[in-house]
Amino acid sequence: MKVVQINAVCSGSTGKIAVDISRLLDQNGIENYILYSMGNSDFKNAVKYASDKEIKLNALFAKTSGKYGFHSVMMTKRLIKKLKAIKPDVIQLHNLHGHNVHLGMLFRYLKKSDAKIFWTHHDAWAFTGYCMYFDYVSCDRWKTGCHTCPQKKKYSWFFDKSQFLYEKKKTLFEGFRDLTMITPSAWLGDLIKKSHLGEYPVKVIPNGIDLNLFKPTKSDFRAKYGLADKKIYLGVAMAFEPRKGGKYFLELAKLLPDDACLVLVGLTKEQIASLPENIIGITRTENQKELAGIYTAADVFVNCTLEDNFPTVNLEALACGTPVVTFQTGGSPEAVDETCGSVVPQGDVETMKAEAQKWAADDFSAECRARAEKLYMAEARFLDYINLYKG
Repeated sequence: MKVVQINAVCSGSTGKIAVDISRLLDQNGIENYILYSMGNSDFKNAVKYASDKEIKLNALFAKTSGKYGFHSVMMTKRLIKKLKAIKPDVIQLHNLHGHNVHLGMLFRYLKKSDAKIFWTHHDAWAFTGYCMYFDYVSCDRWKTGCHTCPQKKKYSWFFDKSQFLYEKKKTLFEGFRDLTMITPSAWLGDLIKKSHLGEYPVKVIPNGIDLNLFKPTKSDFRAKYGLADKKIYLGVAMAFEPRKGGKYFLELAKLLPDDACLVLVGLTKEQIASLPENIIGITRTENQKELAGIYTAADVFVNCTLEDNFPTVNLEALACGTPVVTFQTGGSPEAVDETCGSVVPQGDVETMKAEAQKWAADDFSAECRARAEKLYMAEARFLDYINLYKG
């Protein structure tokens, strides 16, 4: 069996998922490749089929024409040429909305292919005109046909092509002989079943994490920031913006008692400078051991996101023994049960504060770690992929 994964990147987020699948395929003696288009990777199975200049140029074309996903002709020809040379038995699609493919060319080729095709959806882009998420703007046009897109300005400077793109995707993505949809959350899987992709089987495979990296980890974090006697409420705000609930972190901080402190990781220096005194801001860290130490030092992890699929930060917190309180957003609630966290109505900061205070009052580290070990061990989740390929 030969397996090819296609993704925009080969590092970070979705790229890391592709690499972890590839490594497990190697361990099982299965020939495999990752075909990617953006950034650089020294991973031995990674093959880059586009240049960064091409990506930028096609992004510019998309912004000016509004036809997002229908410009990358030359790089898609290269991609198809590589697929024809490899002759894979399995093609695993990941993110295709990084200006990395011409959708028409690629999907016409895939429909003629004899390979089994799997498509992991990390957001809702495949069944909308433009957007990856629509909750924040309360849009449900995707159910009947996108048009007059409320988020058009994010994707196109001049023209609203959301109706064109919706109809084009619907035509291209229907009628496959052997196509299976994969989602990290049941929430997104249910949306796919209600969309124009509903003719295909959906398999839910939660994201996994490295439990050898994310585990209860001693650190000097409390001493470094003078928090020895404080309850730490932790948020990881890699994108401190409205849809990630930025304002709710600020509101939560105002409600905390004197013996508590809110810590936010992932901010810019400018954002940190503007924070009130009872919030400690920390810049983004790529050191996962350091991050595990911060998770472990915290008494509770709070997630104020307003749009999300299946946030990895929830899993990382649980793996480090820290309970999670999250808004009822997308697939975020699926990470927790009554042993390790709470789900509160979106935007209800008072209830979030009360629930966070409850979890911070005692030690639930064993229960949190047990849930992570049971459900989110990376090796087990990526083995689910391989079993699908073999099936």
